[in-house]
Amino acid sequence: MTNIDQLSIDTIRVLAADMVQAANSGHPGAPMGCAPMAHVLFTQFINANPKNSEWFNRDRFVLSNGHACALQYVLLHLLGYKVSMDDLKNFRQLNSVTPGHPEKTHTDGIEVTTGPLGQGIANAVGMAVAERHLAATFNQPEFPIIDNTVFAIVGDGCLQEGVASEASSLAGHLELGNLVVLYDSNGIQIDGSTKLGFTEDVLKRYESYGWHTLEVADGDNDLEGLTRAIETAKSVKNKPSIIQVTTTIGYGAAKAGSAGVHGAPLGAESLAAVKKLFGFNADQKFAVPEDVYKYYGERAAQGAQSEKAWNELLAKYAQAHPKLYAELSRRLEGRLPEGWEDVLPRYSPSDKALATRKLSETALSALAAKIPELMGGSADLTGSNLTRWKDAVDFQPESTELGNYAGRYLRFGVREHGMAAIGNGMAAYGGVIPFTSTFLNFISYAAGASRLSALSKLRVLYIMTHDSIGLGEDGPTHQPIETMAMLRATPNYLNFRPADGNEVSAAYISALQHSDRPSVLSLTRQNLPQLEGSSIEQALKGGYNLHTYGSGSKLDLLIAGTGSETSIAVDAAKLLAEQGLTVKVVSMPCLELFSAQSDEYRHSVLTPGVPSISVEALSTFGWHKYVHCPIGIDTFGASGPYLELYELFGLTPEAIAKKALKIVDYYKSTPVPTLALEF
Repeated sequence: MTNIDQLSIDTIRVLAADMVQAANSGHPGAPMGCAPMAHVLFTQFINANPKNSEWFNRDRFVLSNGHACALQYVLLHLLGYKVSMDDLKNFRQLNSVTPGHPEKTHTDGIEVTTGPLGQGIANAVGMAVAERHLAATFNQPEFPIIDNTVFAIVGDGCLQEGVASEASSLAGHLELGNLVVLYDSNGIQIDGSTKLGFTEDVLKRYESYGWHTLEVADGDNDLEGLTRAIETAKSVKNKPSIIQVTTTIGYGAAKAGSAGVHGAPLGAESLAAVKKLFGFNADQKFAVPEDVYKYYGERAAQGAQSEKAWNELLAKYAQAHPKLYAELSRRLEGRLPEGWEDVLPRYSPSDKALATRKLSETALSALAAKIPELMGGSADLTGSNLTRWKDAVDFQPESTELGNYAGRYLRFGVREHGMAAIGNGMAAYGGVIPFTSTFLNFISYAAGASRLSALSKLRVLYIMTHDSIGLGEDGPTHQPIETMAMLRATPNYLNFRPADGNEVSAAYISALQHSDRPSVLSLTRQNLPQLEGSSIEQALKGGYNLHTYGSGSKLDLLIAGTGSETSIAVDAAKLLAEQGLTVKVVSMPCLELFSAQSDEYRHSVLTPGVPSISVEALSTFGWHKYVHCPIGIDTFGASGPYLELYELFGLTPEAIAKKALKIVDYYKSTPVPTLALEF
């Protein structure tokens, strides 16, 4: 270890501890223990340009144990990213660019939002998938345009989370040799020693996944060992690598090696002692020796030179392979192909009744042919989700003889949580638009990752089928009731329950147009008619007037429906019209899009002064914002043929019409409140 290495490592330790002390909040232990491995990684291996954090062929770094973010912020500052010393001083403060856990949307140089443990390593797997696919698609002899490594640091907690196991298992199968994980094995978590509940042999576990495994016994001091291990890992091209690095949490602090240094400031006395131990002025805060700035600046300059060389190679690539260059440029600029919306089908009431999952299959097949960056798969439900187009090639290592890395269809296996987190990593990497698929009920398995899709503003498409009691005999274990309410309560989500083919096409258009939001497409198992009055253009507003039944000049009732219940609402309106009422049916495929419309438009749809009901074979939670009386299911479902279930739960045209008459009678003597106002 050279003097500058030691000085740099000690600077990182002290600076991270200063940040936590100033904030009186945070986690000093992991940054202090991980400082040597992070220093080696960033000064010798990670190839990136701090002056252009979006350079596409940069190496990616993920801090999976996101509570250690003081470590990453210090490194970003030293390298010259847009993280100033004042930003370090404002750690965990309101509106700072150094929040309590890394956030992709807040801080220059942060690739993914981490904090919930296990998500980061799964994101890293998704990034490695995207890199391998883009390399297979665009690289040509003498032109390794896409050629970077995904690095991650993970902790004991990350590897205890199921999402990490799911993603790591798939990474091993996929032979992702572009992924290198450094495991900070410090033997401590919040409750105390990992001996309390985590005593497995992690390296044997990962070896069984198909990973290449290494170990550095002295991660506190053995920089040469760390360097050799990372070099070896990078040289293994047909397996992801994990390096178990044994460290001391809170190295140098009085409580080093204990849970006491995990999630609280060191305290003024202990911090002063640490500074003295490492040769710093105990009274000076946020000190960085000029030699350290210089050393990291030299590494940053190497990164800038690497980007310059890449840009020169890209210019030659453009001359040698103009079509590939044009396609790559389009993707990197975030532009979708010209006329992509035009490939989506339109439907009329005379067209055949079909399940919306089948209509989705038609739409997805058309889009896959037009949008080559669309890439994804199913959690072992391909034949049910209908997500694989006819000429799709699986994303597989060629050694399996099942596909290749240029393939765009992923076999996620029964790994819903891992699938969603991998999708986030793919979206964060760029150049691809990921979709994932399972039954709607099982997005609950993926909720930890799907929530981060929204928080991180990532365009991930969740194609969810079997979306209600309409799936029938599989029963309440598979029938989502509360699921859509959970998704609708999640900020920055778009949740679609299309009622027919036009609305399915609109859902895909909106999902792809919104590059900063994830979308859920909730699709039926059962056939649905193509509706009179539906259109792609109207559905893009989230809610619209479908049709009015009856001959009166004044509306007596408004019925809002979503998905499979919209056609039931139509039939109920027809029954009421036969009894002399005038009833407007509103289709509301996406409440989020509808809520974003102007007051004027929303009131033209949900007409003020008119009693209203909603019909949805899901929880009624959240509907009181839009209608006076929501009709739905606020218990779990049941097992049986789906038509019998609809009758059991009062979701037939006759049952709805009967209840509607009572509502109309009630409001004859009671003022009708105006809903959905914003103040």
